[in-house]
Amino acid sequence: MNHRMIKFMLSRILLLLAALLIVPLVVACIYREESRIFFSFIMCIIICLILSFIWGRKIPPIKEIDTKEGFIVCALSWFLLSGLGALPFFFSAYVPNYIDALFETASGFTTTGSSILNDIESLPHSLLFWRSFTHLIGGMGVLVFVIAIMPNSASNSANVNVLKAEIPGPIFGKLLPKIKDMTRTLYLIYLGMTTIVVILLCLGKMPLFDALIHAFGIAGTGGMSNKAQSIAAYQSPYIEYVVGLSLIAFGLNFNLYYLLLLKQFKAFYKNEELRWYLGIMLSAILIIFWNIRSLYDNLADSFRHAFFYVTSLMTSAGFCTVDYTKWPVLSQTIIVLITLIGACAGSTAGGIKVYRIIVLFKTIKAELIHLLSPRRVYFVKMDRKSLPYATYNSIHAYFVIYMLVFFLITLIISHDSPDFQTAFGATVATFNNIGPGIGAVGPSGNFSFYDNISKLTLTFSMIAGRLEILPVLICFSRHAWKRG
Repeated sequence: MNHRMIKFMLSRILLLLAALLIVPLVVACIYREESRIFFSFIMCIIICLILSFIWGRKIPPIKEIDTKEGFIVCALSWFLLSGLGALPFFFSAYVPNYIDALFETASGFTTTGSSILNDIESLPHSLLFWRSFTHLIGGMGVLVFVIAIMPNSASNSANVNVLKAEIPGPIFGKLLPKIKDMTRTLYLIYLGMTTIVVILLCLGKMPLFDALIHAFGIAGTGGMSNKAQSIAAYQSPYIEYVVGLSLIAFGLNFNLYYLLLLKQFKAFYKNEELRWYLGIMLSAILIIFWNIRSLYDNLADSFRHAFFYVTSLMTSAGFCTVDYTKWPVLSQTIIVLITLIGACAGSTAGGIKVYRIIVLFKTIKAELIHLLSPRRVYFVKMDRKSLPYATYNSIHAYFVIYMLVFFLITLIISHDSPDFQTAFGATVATFNNIGPGIGAVGPSGNFSFYDNISKLTLTFSMIAGRLEILPVLICFSRHAWKRG
Protein backbone atom coordinates (compact mmCIF):
# COMPACT_ATOMS: atom_id res chain seq x y z
CA MET A 1 0.00 0.00 0.00
CA ASN A 2 1.28 3.46 -0.93
CA HIS A 3 1.09 5.05 2.56
CA ARG A 4 3.11 8.10 1.51
CA MET A 5 0.71 8.94 -1.30
CA ILE A 6 -2.29 8.49 1.00
CA LYS A 7 -0.76 10.92 3.54
CA PHE A 8 0.19 13.34 0.74
CA MET A 9 -3.37 13.45 -0.62
CA LEU A 10 -4.76 13.95 2.88
CA SER A 11 -2.32 16.84 3.33
CA ARG A 12 -3.76 18.48 0.18
CA ILE A 13 -7.25 18.09 1.62
CA LEU A 14 -6.18 19.73 4.89
CA LEU A 15 -4.58 22.58 2.95
CA LEU A 16 -7.85 23.09 1.10
CA LEU A 17 -9.82 22.98 4.37
CA ALA A 18 -7.57 25.68 5.83
CA ALA A 19 -8.23 27.86 2.77
CA LEU A 20 -11.99 27.30 2.95
CA LEU A 21 -12.08 28.27 6.63
CA ILE A 22 -10.99 31.75 5.60
CA VAL A 23 -14.43 32.33 4.05
CA PRO A 24 -16.44 32.16 7.33
CA LEU A 25 -13.61 34.15 8.95
CA VAL A 26 -14.33 36.94 6.45
CA VAL A 27 -18.04 36.65 7.32
CA ALA A 28 -17.11 37.14 10.99
CA CYS A 29 -15.23 40.30 10.00
CA ILE A 30 -18.18 41.63 8.00
CA TYR A 31 -20.57 41.19 10.93
CA ARG A 32 -17.94 42.30 13.50
CA GLU A 33 -18.37 39.28 15.70
CA GLU A 34 -16.72 38.65 19.05
CA SER A 35 -13.03 37.75 19.40
CA ARG A 36 -13.61 34.11 20.39
CA ILE A 37 -15.13 33.50 16.95
CA PHE A 38 -11.97 34.77 15.25
CA PHE A 39 -9.84 32.70 17.63
CA SER A 40 -11.80 29.51 16.91
CA PHE A 41 -11.41 29.79 13.12
CA ILE A 42 -7.76 30.87 13.27
CA MET A 43 -6.86 27.99 15.62
CA CYS A 44 -8.56 25.52 13.29
CA ILE A 45 -6.69 26.95 10.29
CA ILE A 46 -3.35 26.66 12.14
CA ILE A 47 -4.01 23.03 13.11
CA CYS A 48 -4.89 22.17 9.49
CA LEU A 49 -1.72 23.85 8.19
CA ILE A 50 0.51 22.08 10.72
CA LEU A 51 -0.91 18.65 9.92
CA SER A 52 -0.76 19.42 6.20
CA PHE A 53 2.93 20.35 6.49
CA ILE A 54 3.77 17.21 8.51
CA TRP A 55 2.05 14.83 6.08
CA GLY A 56 2.86 16.60 2.83
CA ARG A 57 6.34 18.06 3.24
CA LYS A 58 7.81 15.31 1.04
CA ILE A 59 6.40 14.57 -2.39
CA PRO A 60 6.01 10.78 -2.79
CA PRO A 61 8.27 9.23 -5.44
CA ILE A 62 5.35 7.10 -6.66
CA LYS A 63 2.11 8.99 -7.30
CA GLU A 64 0.07 5.96 -8.27
CA ILE A 65 -2.67 4.53 -6.06
CA ASP A 66 -5.03 1.67 -6.83
CA THR A 67 -8.80 1.50 -6.35
CA LYS A 68 -8.52 0.16 -2.80
CA GLU A 69 -6.24 3.02 -1.78
CA GLY A 70 -8.61 5.46 -3.49
CA PHE A 71 -11.45 4.28 -1.26
CA ILE A 72 -9.25 4.55 1.83
CA VAL A 73 -8.24 8.14 0.94
CA CYS A 74 -11.90 9.00 0.43
CA ALA A 75 -13.02 7.44 3.73
CA LEU A 76 -10.23 9.02 5.78
CA SER A 77 -10.83 12.42 4.20
CA TRP A 78 -14.47 12.48 5.34
CA PHE A 79 -13.56 11.55 8.92
CA LEU A 80 -10.74 14.10 8.90
CA LEU A 81 -12.92 16.89 7.50
CA SER A 82 -15.65 16.23 10.04
CA GLY A 83 -13.25 15.99 12.97
CA LEU A 84 -11.35 19.20 12.20
CA GLY A 85 -14.31 21.10 10.75
CA ALA A 86 -16.06 20.72 14.12
CA LEU A 87 -13.37 22.70 15.97
CA PRO A 88 -14.80 26.23 15.31
CA PHE A 89 -18.08 25.20 16.98
CA PHE A 90 -16.20 23.66 19.90
CA PHE A 91 -13.51 26.33 20.37
CA SER A 92 -16.09 29.14 20.27
CA ALA A 93 -18.12 27.30 22.98
CA TYR A 94 -21.35 27.73 21.02
CA VAL A 95 -21.41 23.92 20.90
CA PRO A 96 -19.52 23.05 24.11
CA ASN A 97 -19.71 19.27 23.66
CA TYR A 98 -17.22 18.13 20.99
CA ILE A 99 -19.37 15.08 20.11
CA ASP A 100 -22.25 17.45 19.35
CA ALA A 101 -19.96 19.65 17.25
CA LEU A 102 -18.70 16.56 15.39
CA PHE A 103 -22.27 15.40 14.73
CA GLU A 104 -23.28 18.83 13.41
CA THR A 105 -20.22 19.14 11.15
CA ALA A 106 -20.44 15.59 9.80
CA SER A 107 -24.09 16.31 9.08
CA GLY A 108 -22.98 19.34 7.07
CA PHE A 109 -20.16 17.74 5.08
CA THR A 110 -22.17 14.61 4.31
CA THR A 111 -25.10 16.85 3.28
CA THR A 112 -27.39 15.10 5.76
CA GLY A 113 -28.85 18.13 7.53
CA SER A 114 -29.64 16.43 10.86
CA SER A 115 -29.03 18.67 13.84
CA ILE A 116 -28.54 18.65 17.61
CA LEU A 117 -29.04 22.42 17.93
CA ASN A 118 -32.11 23.52 19.87
CA ASP A 119 -31.70 27.23 19.07
CA ILE A 120 -30.19 27.57 15.61
CA GLU A 121 -30.85 31.30 15.31
CA SER A 122 -28.69 32.05 18.36
CA LEU A 123 -25.52 31.13 16.44
CA PRO A 124 -23.42 33.99 15.02
CA HIS A 125 -23.48 34.57 11.27
CA SER A 126 -20.02 33.08 10.70
CA LEU A 127 -20.89 29.74 12.33
CA LEU A 128 -24.24 29.62 10.52
CA PHE A 129 -22.39 30.29 7.29
CA TRP A 130 -19.75 27.61 8.00
CA ARG A 131 -22.48 25.14 8.97
CA SER A 132 -24.15 25.51 5.56
CA PHE A 133 -20.94 26.12 3.60
CA THR A 134 -19.98 22.54 4.47
CA HIS A 135 -22.97 21.47 2.34
CA LEU A 136 -21.52 23.21 -0.70
CA ILE A 137 -18.09 21.66 -0.06
CA GLY A 138 -19.39 18.16 0.57
CA GLY A 139 -22.14 18.14 -2.05
CA MET A 140 -20.03 17.49 -5.12
CA GLY A 141 -17.28 15.98 -3.00
CA VAL A 142 -14.22 17.65 -1.58
CA LEU A 143 -11.89 15.28 -3.42
CA VAL A 144 -13.46 16.35 -6.72
CA PHE A 145 -12.59 19.94 -5.76
CA VAL A 146 -9.03 18.98 -4.74
CA ILE A 147 -8.45 17.32 -8.11
CA ALA A 148 -10.03 20.26 -9.94
CA ILE A 149 -7.78 22.93 -8.40
CA MET A 150 -4.68 20.81 -7.64
CA PRO A 151 -4.55 18.38 -10.58
CA ASN A 152 -0.82 17.61 -10.22
CA SER A 153 -1.20 16.20 -6.72
CA ALA A 154 -1.53 12.71 -8.19
CA SER A 155 -1.39 10.92 -11.53
CA ASN A 156 -4.42 10.79 -13.81
CA SER A 157 -5.02 7.09 -13.03
CA ALA A 158 -4.77 7.80 -9.29
CA ASN A 159 -7.34 10.57 -9.64
CA VAL A 160 -9.66 8.16 -11.45
CA ASN A 161 -9.45 5.72 -8.53
CA VAL A 162 -10.20 8.50 -6.05
CA LEU A 163 -13.22 9.70 -8.04
CA LYS A 164 -14.59 6.15 -8.21
CA ALA A 165 -14.79 6.30 -4.43
CA GLU A 166 -15.98 9.91 -4.20
CA ILE A 167 -18.75 10.16 -6.80
CA PRO A 168 -21.89 8.37 -5.50
CA GLY A 169 -23.43 5.61 -7.53
CA PRO A 170 -22.74 2.08 -8.73
CA ILE A 171 -20.86 3.16 -11.88
CA PHE A 172 -18.29 5.80 -12.66
CA GLY A 173 -18.69 7.73 -15.89
CA LYS A 174 -15.57 9.36 -17.26
CA LEU A 175 -16.76 12.37 -19.27
CA LEU A 176 -13.39 13.59 -20.54
CA PRO A 177 -10.00 11.91 -21.14
CA LYS A 178 -8.28 14.07 -18.51
CA ILE A 179 -9.71 13.91 -15.01
CA LYS A 180 -8.73 17.51 -14.20
CA ASP A 181 -10.84 18.73 -17.15
CA MET A 182 -13.76 16.56 -16.04
CA THR A 183 -13.69 17.78 -12.43
CA ARG A 184 -13.42 21.42 -13.49
CA THR A 185 -16.38 20.98 -15.83
CA LEU A 186 -18.45 19.37 -13.08
CA TYR A 187 -17.61 22.11 -10.61
CA LEU A 188 -18.35 24.90 -13.07
CA ILE A 189 -21.79 23.38 -13.66
CA TYR A 190 -22.28 22.92 -9.92
CA LEU A 191 -21.28 26.46 -8.94
CA GLY A 192 -23.14 27.97 -11.89
CA MET A 193 -26.37 26.27 -10.84
CA THR A 194 -25.81 27.39 -7.23
CA THR A 195 -25.44 31.00 -8.38
CA ILE A 196 -28.71 30.79 -10.31
CA VAL A 197 -30.47 29.49 -7.18
CA VAL A 198 -29.12 32.41 -5.11
CA ILE A 199 -30.48 34.89 -7.67
CA LEU A 200 -33.90 33.19 -7.80
CA LEU A 201 -34.20 33.19 -4.00
CA CYS A 202 -33.25 36.87 -3.84
CA LEU A 203 -35.96 37.60 -6.41
CA GLY A 204 -38.37 36.07 -3.89
CA LYS A 205 -37.33 38.80 -1.39
CA MET A 206 -35.13 36.46 0.64
CA PRO A 207 -32.17 38.37 2.22
CA LEU A 208 -28.81 37.72 0.51
CA PHE A 209 -27.27 35.98 3.54
CA ASP A 210 -30.31 33.70 3.85
CA ALA A 211 -30.27 33.07 0.09
CA LEU A 212 -26.63 31.93 0.28
CA ILE A 213 -27.35 29.66 3.25
CA HIS A 214 -30.30 27.99 1.54
CA ALA A 215 -28.60 27.82 -1.87
CA PHE A 216 -25.72 25.91 -0.26
CA GLY A 217 -28.28 23.52 1.26
CA ILE A 218 -30.03 23.10 -2.09
CA ALA A 219 -26.83 22.57 -4.07
CA GLY A 220 -25.53 19.96 -1.65
CA THR A 221 -29.07 18.66 -1.05
CA GLY A 222 -28.28 19.01 2.65
CA GLY A 223 -31.15 21.15 3.87
CA MET A 224 -29.60 23.11 6.73
CA SER A 225 -31.25 26.47 7.32
CA ASN A 226 -30.48 29.50 9.47
CA LYS A 227 -34.12 29.55 10.53
CA ALA A 228 -35.64 27.29 13.17
CA GLN A 229 -38.73 26.89 10.97
CA SER A 230 -36.64 26.20 7.86
CA ILE A 231 -38.39 27.28 4.60
CA ALA A 232 -41.70 27.72 6.48
CA ALA A 233 -40.26 30.88 8.07
CA TYR A 234 -40.64 32.79 4.77
CA GLN A 235 -44.30 31.86 4.12
CA SER A 236 -43.74 32.20 0.40
CA PRO A 237 -45.16 29.73 -2.17
CA TYR A 238 -42.71 31.22 -4.71
CA ILE A 239 -39.71 30.29 -2.54
CA GLU A 240 -41.12 26.81 -1.91
CA TYR A 241 -41.48 26.15 -5.65
CA VAL A 242 -38.01 27.57 -6.38
CA VAL A 243 -36.52 25.30 -3.71
CA GLY A 244 -38.45 22.26 -4.96
CA LEU A 245 -37.59 22.74 -8.65
CA SER A 246 -33.94 23.47 -7.80
CA LEU A 247 -33.72 20.28 -5.76
CA ILE A 248 -35.07 18.28 -8.71
CA ALA A 249 -32.27 19.75 -10.82
CA PHE A 250 -29.56 18.91 -8.28
CA GLY A 251 -30.96 15.39 -7.90
CA LEU A 252 -30.05 14.60 -11.53
CA ASN A 253 -26.85 12.86 -12.57
CA PHE A 254 -24.44 15.69 -13.41
CA ASN A 255 -23.26 13.73 -16.45
CA LEU A 256 -26.61 14.63 -18.02
CA TYR A 257 -25.81 18.34 -17.82
CA TYR A 258 -22.61 17.68 -19.69
CA LEU A 259 -24.69 16.01 -22.42
CA LEU A 260 -26.78 19.17 -22.63
CA LEU A 261 -23.62 21.28 -23.02
CA LEU A 262 -22.65 19.02 -25.93
CA LYS A 263 -26.20 19.48 -27.35
CA GLN A 264 -26.86 15.74 -27.12
CA PHE A 265 -30.52 16.31 -26.30
CA LYS A 266 -31.65 12.91 -27.54
CA ALA A 267 -29.28 11.09 -25.18
CA PHE A 268 -30.47 13.31 -22.33
CA TYR A 269 -34.19 12.64 -22.78
CA LYS A 270 -33.70 8.91 -23.41
CA ASN A 271 -31.72 8.39 -20.21
CA GLU A 272 -33.52 5.58 -18.40
CA GLU A 273 -32.61 6.68 -14.88
CA LEU A 274 -33.91 10.20 -15.59
CA ARG A 275 -37.30 8.85 -16.69
CA TRP A 276 -37.60 6.60 -13.63
CA TYR A 277 -36.50 9.42 -11.31
CA LEU A 278 -39.12 11.83 -12.62
CA GLY A 279 -41.75 9.07 -12.81
CA ILE A 280 -41.26 7.99 -9.19
CA MET A 281 -41.30 11.60 -8.04
CA LEU A 282 -44.46 12.48 -9.97
CA SER A 283 -46.26 9.34 -8.74
CA ALA A 284 -45.34 10.12 -5.11
CA ILE A 285 -46.53 13.73 -5.47
CA LEU A 286 -49.90 12.69 -6.90
CA ILE A 287 -50.52 9.97 -4.28
CA ILE A 288 -49.65 12.25 -1.36
CA PHE A 289 -51.64 15.14 -2.89
CA TRP A 290 -54.72 12.90 -3.12
CA ASN A 291 -54.14 11.58 0.42
CA ILE A 292 -53.78 14.99 2.15
CA ARG A 293 -56.25 17.00 0.07
CA SER A 294 -58.73 17.22 2.95
CA LEU A 295 -56.14 18.53 5.46
CA TYR A 296 -55.75 21.97 3.85
CA ASP A 297 -58.06 24.77 2.84
CA ASN A 298 -57.64 24.37 -0.91
CA LEU A 299 -56.16 21.99 -3.46
CA ALA A 300 -53.35 24.44 -4.35
CA ASP A 301 -51.96 24.27 -0.81
CA SER A 302 -52.25 20.48 -0.74
CA PHE A 303 -50.39 20.15 -4.03
CA ARG A 304 -47.69 22.63 -2.95
CA HIS A 305 -46.98 20.76 0.28
CA ALA A 306 -46.94 17.39 -1.51
CA PHE A 307 -44.63 18.75 -4.22
CA PHE A 308 -42.29 20.40 -1.75
CA TYR A 309 -41.87 17.41 0.54
CA VAL A 310 -41.46 14.83 -2.21
CA THR A 311 -38.75 16.92 -3.91
CA SER A 312 -37.13 17.79 -0.58
CA LEU A 313 -37.02 14.25 0.83
CA MET A 314 -36.41 12.21 -2.32
CA THR A 315 -33.36 14.37 -3.03
CA SER A 316 -32.34 13.96 0.65
CA ALA A 317 -32.40 17.71 1.32
CA GLY A 318 -34.86 17.65 4.20
CA PHE A 319 -36.07 21.27 4.09
CA CYS A 320 -39.34 21.65 6.00
CA THR A 321 -42.56 23.64 5.70
CA VAL A 322 -45.17 21.65 7.64
CA ASP A 323 -45.00 18.65 9.97
CA TYR A 324 -45.47 15.66 7.67
CA THR A 325 -45.62 13.28 10.68
CA LYS A 326 -49.21 14.54 11.15
CA TRP A 327 -50.18 13.37 7.66
CA PRO A 328 -52.05 10.06 7.06
CA VAL A 329 -50.07 6.82 7.31
CA LEU A 330 -50.12 6.30 3.53
CA SER A 331 -48.34 9.63 2.95
CA GLN A 332 -45.77 8.90 5.67
CA THR A 333 -45.12 5.47 4.14
CA ILE A 334 -44.57 7.00 0.70
CA ILE A 335 -42.18 9.50 2.27
CA VAL A 336 -40.13 6.74 3.91
CA LEU A 337 -39.97 4.81 0.62
CA ILE A 338 -38.77 7.77 -1.46
CA THR A 339 -36.16 8.71 1.14
CA LEU A 340 -34.78 5.18 0.91
CA ILE A 341 -34.75 5.32 -2.90
CA GLY A 342 -33.08 8.73 -3.16
CA ALA A 343 -32.23 10.54 -6.38
CA CYS A 344 -29.95 9.73 -9.31
CA ALA A 345 -26.47 8.26 -9.19
CA GLY A 346 -23.82 10.93 -9.78
CA SER A 347 -25.94 13.62 -8.10
CA THR A 348 -25.38 15.41 -4.79
CA ALA A 349 -28.30 13.52 -3.20
CA GLY A 350 -28.23 10.56 -0.83
CA GLY A 351 -30.27 7.37 -0.67
CA ILE A 352 -29.85 4.02 -2.39
CA LYS A 353 -30.08 5.73 -5.81
CA VAL A 354 -32.64 5.25 -8.57
CA TYR A 355 -30.07 3.47 -10.77
CA ARG A 356 -29.69 0.65 -8.25
CA ILE A 357 -33.45 0.33 -7.82
CA ILE A 358 -33.89 -0.04 -11.59
CA VAL A 359 -31.18 -2.69 -11.85
CA LEU A 360 -32.61 -4.55 -8.86
CA PHE A 361 -36.05 -4.79 -10.45
CA LYS A 362 -34.58 -5.80 -13.79
CA THR A 363 -32.49 -8.57 -12.24
CA ILE A 364 -35.58 -9.85 -10.38
CA LYS A 365 -37.39 -9.91 -13.73
CA ALA A 366 -34.43 -11.74 -15.29
CA GLU A 367 -34.48 -14.37 -12.53
CA LEU A 368 -38.21 -14.95 -12.95
CA ILE A 369 -37.79 -15.35 -16.72
CA HIS A 370 -34.95 -17.80 -16.11
CA LEU A 371 -37.10 -19.85 -13.71
CA LEU A 372 -39.99 -20.03 -16.19
CA SER A 373 -37.79 -20.52 -19.29
CA PRO A 374 -34.40 -21.96 -18.24
CA ARG A 375 -33.08 -22.08 -21.82
CA ARG A 376 -33.97 -18.51 -22.66
CA VAL A 377 -31.09 -16.03 -22.82
CA TYR A 378 -32.03 -12.71 -21.20
CA PHE A 379 -29.71 -9.75 -20.69
CA VAL A 380 -30.13 -7.06 -18.03
CA LYS A 381 -29.90 -3.75 -19.87
CA MET A 382 -29.65 -0.07 -18.98
CA ASP A 383 -30.06 2.55 -21.68
CA ARG A 384 -30.23 -0.28 -24.24
CA LYS A 385 -26.80 -1.59 -23.24
CA SER A 386 -26.20 -4.94 -21.55
CA LEU A 387 -24.82 -4.62 -18.05
CA PRO A 388 -21.79 -6.72 -17.14
CA TYR A 389 -22.40 -9.35 -14.50
CA ALA A 390 -19.98 -7.62 -12.11
CA THR A 391 -22.13 -4.46 -12.06
CA TYR A 392 -25.41 -5.97 -10.97
CA ASN A 393 -23.66 -8.50 -8.75
CA SER A 394 -22.03 -5.61 -6.85
CA ILE A 395 -25.45 -3.91 -6.59
CA HIS A 396 -26.91 -7.05 -5.01
CA ALA A 397 -24.00 -7.18 -2.56
CA TYR A 398 -24.55 -3.48 -1.81
CA PHE A 399 -28.18 -4.14 -0.87
CA VAL A 400 -27.22 -6.97 1.48
CA ILE A 401 -24.55 -4.93 3.26
CA TYR A 402 -26.82 -1.87 3.25
CA MET A 403 -29.52 -3.79 5.12
CA LEU A 404 -27.04 -5.33 7.57
CA VAL A 405 -25.47 -1.98 8.43
CA PHE A 406 -28.90 -0.32 8.57
CA PHE A 407 -30.27 -2.78 11.13
CA LEU A 408 -27.03 -2.75 13.13
CA ILE A 409 -27.22 1.05 13.49
CA THR A 410 -30.92 0.81 14.43
CA LEU A 411 -30.07 -1.83 17.05
CA ILE A 412 -27.29 0.28 18.62
CA ILE A 413 -29.36 3.45 18.95
CA SER A 414 -32.53 1.64 20.03
CA HIS A 415 -31.30 1.59 23.65
CA ASP A 416 -31.48 5.39 23.68
CA SER A 417 -34.59 5.94 21.53
CA PRO A 418 -38.05 6.56 23.02
CA ASP A 419 -39.68 4.14 20.55
CA PHE A 420 -38.94 1.97 17.51
CA GLN A 421 -40.36 4.58 15.14
CA THR A 422 -37.74 7.10 16.31
CA ALA A 423 -34.88 4.58 16.13
CA PHE A 424 -35.90 3.53 12.62
CA GLY A 425 -36.48 7.15 11.55
CA ALA A 426 -33.09 8.29 12.91
CA THR A 427 -31.31 5.55 10.95
CA VAL A 428 -33.23 6.35 7.76
CA ALA A 429 -32.48 10.06 8.22
CA THR A 430 -28.74 9.65 8.79
CA PHE A 431 -27.81 6.59 6.73
CA ASN A 432 -29.62 8.02 3.69
CA ASN A 433 -28.36 11.57 4.40
CA ILE A 434 -31.91 12.94 4.65
CA GLY A 435 -31.89 15.11 7.79
CA PRO A 436 -35.30 14.89 9.47
CA GLY A 437 -36.78 11.49 10.22
CA ILE A 438 -39.97 10.33 11.88
CA GLY A 439 -41.00 10.11 15.52
CA ALA A 440 -38.98 12.27 17.94
CA VAL A 441 -36.50 13.14 15.15
CA GLY A 442 -39.19 14.42 12.77
CA PRO A 443 -39.26 17.94 11.27
CA SER A 444 -40.36 19.45 14.58
CA GLY A 445 -37.65 17.65 16.61
CA ASN A 446 -33.90 17.03 16.50
CA PHE A 447 -31.21 14.60 17.67
CA SER A 448 -30.09 16.44 20.83
CA PHE A 449 -31.70 13.93 23.25
CA TYR A 450 -29.39 11.09 22.19
CA ASP A 451 -26.35 10.24 24.35
CA ASN A 452 -22.77 10.44 23.09
CA ILE A 453 -22.58 6.78 22.01
CA SER A 454 -25.72 7.13 19.90
CA LYS A 455 -24.50 10.43 18.43
CA LEU A 456 -21.19 8.83 17.44
CA THR A 457 -23.08 5.91 15.92
CA LEU A 458 -25.30 8.27 13.94
CA THR A 459 -22.23 10.29 12.90
CA PHE A 460 -20.73 7.09 11.50
CA SER A 461 -24.10 6.40 9.87
CA MET A 462 -24.00 9.74 8.02
CA ILE A 463 -20.43 9.23 6.79
CA ALA A 464 -21.13 5.60 5.86
CA GLY A 465 -24.17 6.70 3.86
CA ARG A 466 -22.18 9.37 2.04
CA LEU A 467 -19.36 6.94 1.28
CA GLU A 468 -21.81 4.22 0.15
CA ILE A 469 -20.40 1.81 2.66
CA LEU A 470 -19.89 -1.32 0.51
CA PRO A 471 -16.54 -0.54 -1.17
CA VAL A 472 -15.16 1.07 1.97
CA LEU A 473 -15.97 -1.96 4.11
CA ILE A 474 -14.44 -4.28 1.53
CA CYS A 475 -11.24 -2.26 1.32
CA PHE A 476 -10.76 -1.90 5.07
CA SER A 477 -11.62 -5.55 5.75
CA ARG A 478 -9.15 -6.77 3.11
CA HIS A 479 -6.43 -4.51 4.45
CA ALA A 480 -7.07 -5.64 8.03
CA TRP A 481 -7.13 -9.28 6.92
CA LYS A 482 -3.77 -8.99 5.17
CA ARG A 483 -2.18 -7.22 8.14
CA GLY A 484 -3.58 -9.84 10.49
